[in-house]
Amino acid sequence: MKNNKIVIYIGILVVGVLLGWLLFGGSSKKDTEHNHDAVAETNQLWTCSMHPQIMQPESGDCPICGMDLIPADGGSDGLLADQFKLTENAMALANIQTSIVGKGNVEGNTIKLSGKIAENEEANAVQVSYFAGRIERLNVSFTGEEVRKSQLLATIYSPELYAAQQELITAASLKESQPALYKAVRNKLKLWKLSDNQINQIEETGKVKENFPVYATVSGTVTEKLVEQGDYIKQGQPLLKIANLNTVWGNFDVYENQIDRFKKGQEVMITTNAYPNKEFKGKVDFIDPVLNNKTRTVTLRVVLNNKDDVFKPGMFVTANIEGNTAKNDEVLTIPASAVMWTGERSVVYLKTNPDQPIFEMVEIKLGNQIGNEYEVVEGIFAGNEIVTNGTFTVDAAAQLQGKKSMMNKEGGKVMTGHEGHLGMDNNASNKESDHTNMNERLKVSAKFQEQLKAVFNAYINLKDALVKEDSKSTSANATTLLNKLNKVDMKLLSDNKAHNHWMSLESEIKSSATSISETSDIKSQRDHFKHLSSHLINAVQLFGINEKVYVEFCPMSDNNNGAYWLSKEEKVINPYFGEAMLTCGEVKQVIE
Repeated sequence: MKNNKIVIYIGILVVGVLLGWLLFGGSSKKDTEHNHDAVAETNQLWTCSMHPQIMQPESGDCPICGMDLIPADGGSDGLLADQFKLTENAMALANIQTSIVGKGNVEGNTIKLSGKIAENEEANAVQVSYFAGRIERLNVSFTGEEVRKSQLLATIYSPELYAAQQELITAASLKESQPALYKAVRNKLKLWKLSDNQINQIEETGKVKENFPVYATVSGTVTEKLVEQGDYIKQGQPLLKIANLNTVWGNFDVYENQIDRFKKGQEVMITTNAYPNKEFKGKVDFIDPVLNNKTRTVTLRVVLNNKDDVFKPGMFVTANIEGNTAKNDEVLTIPASAVMWTGERSVVYLKTNPDQPIFEMVEIKLGNQIGNEYEVVEGIFAGNEIVTNGTFTVDAAAQLQGKKSMMNKEGGKVMTGHEGHLGMDNNASNKESDHTNMNERLKVSAKFQEQLKAVFNAYINLKDALVKEDSKSTSANATTLLNKLNKVDMKLLSDNKAHNHWMSLESEIKSSATSISETSDIKSQRDHFKHLSSHLINAVQLFGINEKVYVEFCPMSDNNNGAYWLSKEEKVINPYFGEAMLTCGEVKQVIE
């Protein structure tokens, strides 16, 4: 009986333990799962489909447009903090190409310089009048006229010379008794550049000449007329500038990091668009010891034989010079198209995964430029793979995804503003990869592209006005651009992605163009043009205009911070400097 009670107690205990485990163990698991879900819900962020820069910790309305917020994707794709990924479609659309960094031998490589023909100042002369008077006749009709030594240039009436002739006639009658006086009067006339024959003729005839000729002292080309017929002139006053163009100077700009590659006496091969199939030899004659603080260049001068009248002052020329190197070392070299500049920083985009389009910005230190390549002192290594075509598109993608980029050194959130670079924080970029990936060409109607092209054409006219340094025309073309912009119909963009991007870009384009239209200061116009170009480049990349467009860049613009612009032609014509540095820059990308 006692044993039966024990069995009953043990059975009750086992049943109790089992029920406790079922009840309390399950409850604990449910609590754990519930808490996990609560944490997940707490970490959920909400964004706006039209304004992805908005990130809220809970659902609600967009503070900008009032639309309902939607959950933001927060997944991780396994990339490092500074890395970002492009789609294969974006790579193909932007024609993004990469190359493996290798070592090259810089010895004997040709360096290309741009320059301009100028008069040889050593062969120039200024024709002056040696006595005061009135120009009765000027025998030189126009600038550019050829003159020969001893040719009659002008006839001058001089009261002083008239009186001096009368003194000579009087002194000639007294030369036996007062030889010193006679000699002094003759010497006075010689100082006025009268020849012995002229003086003897006056003395022999006893007649005073009213008008005296001025003869050319050199042969050459008249480059400037400084007086007109009928003018009164002073003794020693310049009449004409005459240049001997049998030799001319070719002046070329050399950047700071290139100076040590040149020396006096180096052989130079000169080419010009006027004679595309000819090369002309010359030698480095002079390297300016003073650096131009504005352009950060020195002038390298080449003296060129011009007996055949091939070169005209003002003509653009190109020099190909074998770079002078101190030693024959192998160095890392990369194409110039791979490099982006901002102030003192030079950056390239490194492809970090050979099998996937994953990129990361890397700062590098450059050496000398040799032709279309740069030496790399530090930052990357042989075997690295870098972007060599489409770098601007890759940089734009980095900005939009909140990664380190040319203008965003630290990465992270980049606000859309007057700085001209669109962006968002890291969380927004995660959503952007699925909903509004701005590094892909967006599909829009042909009519919208046609309207955007009208804006682009107005931009080109504005750019051409800046090239000519015509501030009035620049302002007028900015107004035209605004009118074309107002005619772009946003209703043609039914897709949220396209609508979102155009809203941001339109606002910035309008702001920059308005600033240009409201000022007549060419420097201020160029500052705003830099921002206008940045936004329009993004617009053309995103939507397309069914036309080939060139993205061009000059590292010396904006006080050496560098600036981009759009062009219809591959030839570089710089809108930021005008005539001063018309060809400074290079093509960085072609948008099809």
